[in-house]
Amino acid sequence: MTSWVGRTAAEIAAAVREKRATPREVVAEHLDRIERLDGRVGAFRVVRAEAALAEADEVASRDDLAELPLAGVPVAVKDNLAVRGESNRVGSAATPDTPATDDHITVARLRAAGAVVVGLTNVPELCVFGTTEGVHGTARNPWDPSRTAGGSSGGSAAAVAAGLVPIALGNDGMGSLRIPAANCGLVTIKPGHGVVPAGISDGDWFGMSENGPLTTTVEDARLMLAVLADTETAPPSEPAMRKIAVSLRSPLAGVTISTPYTTAARDAAGVLIKAGHQVRRADPPYPLSLSTMSLAHWTAGTAVDAQGLDPRLLDRRTRVHATIGRRFLGSVRGGDSRERLRRRMEPFFAEYDVLLTPALARRSPRSVAWHERGWLANVLANTNYSPLTPPWNLTGWPAMSVPFGALPSGAPCAIQLVGRPGSEAMLLEVAQQLEKLHPWQRTAPLD
Repeated sequence: MTSWVGRTAAEIAAAVREKRATPREVVAEHLDRIERLDGRVGAFRVVRAEAALAEADEVASRDDLAELPLAGVPVAVKDNLAVRGESNRVGSAATPDTPATDDHITVARLRAAGAVVVGLTNVPELCVFGTTEGVHGTARNPWDPSRTAGGSSGGSAAAVAAGLVPIALGNDGMGSLRIPAANCGLVTIKPGHGVVPAGISDGDWFGMSENGPLTTTVEDARLMLAVLADTETAPPSEPAMRKIAVSLRSPLAGVTISTPYTTAARDAAGVLIKAGHQVRRADPPYPLSLSTMSLAHWTAGTAVDAQGLDPRLLDRRTRVHATIGRRFLGSVRGGDSRERLRRRMEPFFAEYDVLLTPALARRSPRSVAWHERGWLANVLANTNYSPLTPPWNLTGWPAMSVPFGALPSGAPCAIQLVGRPGSEAMLLEVAQQLEKLHPWQRTAPLD
C-alpha cells in the first residue's frame, strides 16, 4: 500500500486526479497520524475527523476532480479564520464558542480547489505573540519539543512539520507565518498587500496582516499561493540573474543576531553567488524609530481585536498589550509613518531585487506557559528572537522564510527573502534555487 503521509500537496493532488488514490484514503491516513502524534506536538485545537472524511467523499464525487489543483489534499487552518460549522476561538477563553455559518474566503478557495479541512490549529490568544500556548493548547516544535513552535501560526506550522498535513493556512501580522516556519523548517510566503484576501479579525491590524501558506516545498508554496490568490498556477520560470543584498544587521537597535543565523545567511548568499546572482553586503536604511513604530502598531492592533471581549477572561499579557495599544490608536490610524517607511525603503529596493537576511535572531524560546507570564517578559522574548520580520508588515511588501542549515540542537535554521511590491514570483524563484542547490529535510523525524 502506498503511504501518502510525507508526500507533498502537489504529489497527492496529482495522484487523486489520476485515480491512483482516493481523497478518503489520503485523509484517513493523515487523521491516523494526527491521532497518534498530536499529543506530543499540540498542533490542533479541533480535529474534524468525521466531517473531513465526509468532505473527502464529496471531493471524490466532484465532476471536476481531474482539474482540481489541491484534489484530496488535507489542510489545517489557523484558528482565527472561519471554518463553517466550527467555532473560531482565536486562542482565547473570551471569544464565543459559536459555530461559523460560512467559510472565510481563503478557506472557501482551498475547498473549491479540492482541499479537505482536517482541523483548526492552536494560536496564542488573539494571535498576539510569537509563541503558541494558552487555554486551548500548546504547539511545540516537532524538531525540538522543548521549544515553542513559534507564533502566532504555531499550530499550523507544527502540523506541517510533523507530517500531520502536507500544507496549512496561516497569517502574518508581524511575522506570524515566517517565525514558526523558520522554527519548524518550513517554506512560507507572506504575500504583499492585496495579493490574497485578508479579512483577519477587525481591520487586519491596519492592513498589516496577510494570509499565506505553510508548506515543506517551494512548489507547494507556489501552488497554494495561486489558490489563495485565485490565479493560475504559473510554472516556475527559468532563473534570471538577480541583484541581491545580504544584510546581517538587526532592524531593531540593541538586538543582536546569533551566529547560527548569520552563518545561514552568509552560506545562502554563497549558494546564490555560485548560481550566478550578483550578491552584495548592504543594509536597508532602517530608521531609529522602527522599534517604537513596531510596538505602536503591534499593540494598537491588539487593542482593536480586544474590543468587546470580557477583559476578565483575557490573559494578563493580552490585557496589558491592549491597554498600551489604546494609547497609540489615534496616531496609528491617522499617521503616515508606514508611508514614510515605504518611501525610505524604495531607493534600496530600486537598486536591489531581493534582500536576504537571517529569518530570526536566535532559536525560539522554551515551550513553557508564556501566557501565564508577564507582559514585559513576553515582549522581550519575542523581540529578542524575532526582530527581522516586522518591517515588511509595516511596508506591506512580500517576504519569505526558507529553511537553510541547522542550529546546534539539530533543529532547522532559516533565512528571509524580501522583495518590492509584486515580487512574489521572483522570491519563489530564488527560493526554488536554494531548495535545488541546498535541499532540506522536509519533516521532523517523529516516528
